[in-house]
Amino acid sequence: MEKYYLAALQHVFNLSEGVIGKLLDYFKTGENIWQVSPGEIKGSNILSDAQFKYYNDFHRKNTDFPKQLAEKCQKLKIRLTSIHDRNYPPLLKEIFFPPYVLFYRGTLQNDLPRLAMVGSRKITPYGRAAAEKLGRELAAQGVCIISGAAYGVDTECHKSALTIGTTEAVLGCGVDIAYPSSNRKLLDEIAEKGAVLSEYVPGTPPIKTNFPARNRIIAGMAMGILVIEAMERSGSLITVEHGINANRDIFAVPGSIFSPSSLGCNKLIQQGAKLVLDSEDIISEYRDKIKIKTLSKKNGNIEKDFVLSAEEERIYAILKPDIPLSVDDIIYKLHGSSPANVAFLLLQMELRGLVRSNDAHYYRNL
Repeated sequence: MEKYYLAALQHVFNLSEGVIGKLLDYFKTGENIWQVSPGEIKGSNILSDAQFKYYNDFHRKNTDFPKQLAEKCQKLKIRLTSIHDRNYPPLLKEIFFPPYVLFYRGTLQNDLPRLAMVGSRKITPYGRAAAEKLGRELAAQGVCIISGAAYGVDTECHKSALTIGTTEAVLGCGVDIAYPSSNRKLLDEIAEKGAVLSEYVPGTPPIKTNFPARNRIIAGMAMGILVIEAMERSGSLITVEHGINANRDIFAVPGSIFSPSSLGCNKLIQQGAKLVLDSEDIISEYRDKIKIKTLSKKNGNIEKDFVLSAEEERIYAILKPDIPLSVDDIIYKLHGSSPANVAFLLLQMELRGLVRSNDAHYYRNL
């Protein structure tokens, strides 16, 4: 039950990890802190008047909170790990004031090297192509991709990693809440193949102020941070700042000088982040941590039929990973091929995992 007492303390507003640490030094355990009288808490002179008021008000109204939390987690099949447990992410312990408790669904991938992949919510076709390529290639090498499950780059990194490996999502809300709601199915799949985790108790809504704090966990769990697209002022750069403070490696994908979506990445490169053109630029930094696998057309969990007919080869040569084309555009570039035949070939190629279409039925290669 100790970790549930720690979780209760962590949930009290305005009790930082540093303050909880001082309380633990004084009272020895989370259970002792929770069970001693308010007078003893106040007499320790650890809490400010405001902190004591928040703690006392919460404790008075929620005396059975640790027990109720344990029952809720058991019912929802949510696990806890505390900073004292062996399965707590090891690199996270190195940051300033790591969370005392993490809630999670799934299985923490502590046996794999982790790399954070973050970027803009307003993803461009170029950013999507880069996220898919790098996420897939790194996951194929046994890297666990960690991100925040937000719209845009985060979502694409999780999806691409799941095609061949595993990934972990760190939320700014309870792990029982799907945010954004459109990612509910994705989060369930992540929990099946990796883990969905949070420092916030189940039921915590996605409050705006939670996300900058969430970013320190993403940075802390990973050996390095890769930024794929970021505007000059971006939440992704908060993750980078946490990473720099924790002495993590910083990588960035360059972009067009005319694209606001790449301005943040380009400036990171100016400031010393390693420029990334392909996954080898990252893998080369971690030869001792990543067990290099041979990538092939048939590799592990992914199997694709790369034998193309002459007509399919012509279509594949026209398509680009970052510039989706409509069926009409493809037919025009093929100089008068049958529309029905082109549509059929595109469908077959998509089913074989060679091309991908968006909601508007624009196609690109992978």
